[in-house]
Amino acid sequence: MRSFEMTRVLAALASICLLVSPALAQIRTPPANQVELQLSYAPLVKQVSPAVVNVYASRVVTTQRRGFPFDDPLFAELFGGQLPSMPRERMQRSLGSGVLIGQEGIVVTNNHVIAGMTDVRVSLVDQREFDADIVLTDAVSDIAVLKIRDAKGSFPVVPLADPDATEVGDIVLAIGNPFGLGQSVSQGIVSAVRRVQKKSGEQAVYLQTDAAINQGNSGGALIDMRGELVGINTSIFTKGGGSDGIGFAVPSSIVKLVVDAARAGEKVVRRPWLGAELQTVTREIADAMELERPTGALVADVIAESPAAAAGLKAGDVITAIDGRAVEDPAALSYQLTIRRIGSTAQLDVLRDGKIFRVALKAQAAPETVPRDERVLDGNGPFNGAKVVNLSPAVAEEIGLEGPPRGVLVLDVERGSVAARVGLEKGDRVLMLNDVKIESVDDLAKVNASGERLWKVTIQRNGQLATRMFRL
Repeated sequence: MRSFEMTRVLAALASICLLVSPALAQIRTPPANQVELQLSYAPLVKQVSPAVVNVYASRVVTTQRRGFPFDDPLFAELFGGQLPSMPRERMQRSLGSGVLIGQEGIVVTNNHVIAGMTDVRVSLVDQREFDADIVLTDAVSDIAVLKIRDAKGSFPVVPLADPDATEVGDIVLAIGNPFGLGQSVSQGIVSAVRRVQKKSGEQAVYLQTDAAINQGNSGGALIDMRGELVGINTSIFTKGGGSDGIGFAVPSSIVKLVVDAARAGEKVVRRPWLGAELQTVTREIADAMELERPTGALVADVIAESPAAAAGLKAGDVITAIDGRAVEDPAALSYQLTIRRIGSTAQLDVLRDGKIFRVALKAQAAPETVPRDERVLDGNGPFNGAKVVNLSPAVAEEIGLEGPPRGVLVLDVERGSVAARVGLEKGDRVLMLNDVKIESVDDLAKVNASGERLWKVTIQRNGQLATRMFRL
């Protein structure tokens, strides 16, 4: 009996402490005993799952096929061995997940779920289905914003979490539609924050989690224990094709950036432009500058008439903090700049000649200094089938390209084209063609159409120069 009374007294004291200091209820603590480990996430899932949707995207693709009598060798002789083909239409489909974040029917999903698709439908947990319009896509962050068509009334939503409140070790739930099985939930923790990945010149920042993420989870919700959206599940690191406990989600700060642009009617997501090339501070550089440890972002070059130039940054400066936040590396600085509003001002702490001083950096969108002139090239040259564009600061920022925004960039390569056969890839920066310096798409188009048989191509790929010679 005494033991029972003591338990009641301790419980009452704990309740009084929470009433006196509500902040104590927000303290993160690990489970103290087996009873606490048996608590259920069911109430949280019931709260959030109505706002997590399935996304079905499709498009009609026309291909060429052969059939009788076109596949008959005797029939082929009538055409000199060249067999004609018949057009065939087939439906290409994509399956993923999405999250309602606006009561008017705003849905966020991954760009790769709906990329190239023409028809999109979303299905809610309550079995309602709606057609949806693609409002805005952003390939760099892999986020797309949809709007439910003919929406009536309001929809359940998941609020965005404060990105600064998310820490390594926080418990999270991944909710989505893996393998088309229907809405499923997996649990894990935040394994890392601001994990940077680069591919084809693009750079993006992710949260890492060990919550199981599989095909179909793309675009789904990663939520915290407050029922808030900490990220949009986007990809996994795997050796066998399944979930190996390393998944990535686009953080809520980047999601907000894209959604705000969509609601403002923007056609592209405008990010603040620094206008400077940055390098990692190595141990050798740190020793030479007498730094305690290799940290910060080293300014390697400053573009004229850029925000960096206006702020007074110079080559050799080391940016150590932004608005009081320590800058560990160039990726950390790029992330902090990305999530700032255009027109705002950031305060940078800069190390120069052994002294720290502060400069004001105006968050400005990158300018389009030259016309884009985006087109797919034809002709007899190696760039036949390559989609190219004139580089400007605006184009470079949109695709996450590092380095001087000058020259011509390969945006895409048609499958089976001459450009694909000679090994050109998306993200290649074209420098020279047959010893002619390429400064614009016009330059490239003229040389590509010259009808030469021997070709010499110089490109920059992933920061490395490469020259190839071949005959066509």
